[in-house]
Amino acid sequence: LYLSVICCSKIYVTDCATSSPFQALSGHTGPILSLYNWGGQIFCSGSQDKTIRFWDLRTRGCVDIITPITSTTAGSTKSPVASVCVEPSGRLMISGHEDAGICLFDIRGQRQIQAYKPHTSDVRSVRFSPGAYYLLSGGYDNKLLLTDLQGDLSLPLPCVEIANHMDKVISGRWHPSEFSFLSTSADKTVVLWTIPPDV
Repeated sequence: LYLSVICCSKIYVTDCATSSPFQALSGHTGPILSLYNWGGQIFCSGSQDKTIRFWDLRTRGCVDIITPITSTTAGSTKSPVASVCVEPSGRLMISGHEDAGICLFDIRGQRQIQAYKPHTSDVRSVRFSPGAYYLLSGGYDNKLLLTDLQGDLSLPLPCVEIANHMDKVISGRWHPSEFSFLSTSADKTVVLWTIPPDV
C-alpha cells in the first residue's frame, strides 16, 4: 500500500499492486504536512490543524489524536505539526513544529515528556537514529541539529549543530546502518554527511 496527500486534509491509500485507490481517510481540519509509517498497519500524520492523528488501516480510521504543547511559558502554546517520526519499537514519537518547537511524546504512556526549541525557525524534519539513541532535526534556520536521547528524557537534552546549509533545510535522513545522514535543502543541494566520532 502507498500513502499520499494531495494538497488537502485527506490521506489517500493506494494499492500498489493494482495502482487503484484503496481508501481515503478524513479527520484533519487543515492541510496535512507530514506522514510517517514505522511498519505494519499503523501510521501517523501531522497537520496544519496542530494535531497528530494515528491511523489503523485494518479499521480504516483514526484511532488516536494528540495535540502537542510546544511551550508552557505563555500558557499552553500549540503549533502546526510540520514533521513527525516514531521510533521503531513504537514507544516514542517526536514532532517538529512551525514555531521552532520539538515535542517528545511517550505513546504507550499517553503523555508528553517534554518540549524544547533548539531551532530558531520552522522544524521541517525530525528523525530518530537507528536504535533511537539520537535525534536529527532540520529547520528553516538552515541548520541540522543532533540531540542526545540516551539520558533522562524529562531533563534538558544535549543538542549540537552538526551541519548547515546555505538555505532552508527540507529533510534529513539517517543511513540505515552507518553513523551518517543525508540532507536536502532549498539551496538546491543534497549532501551526505559523516558524523565525527568525537561528537
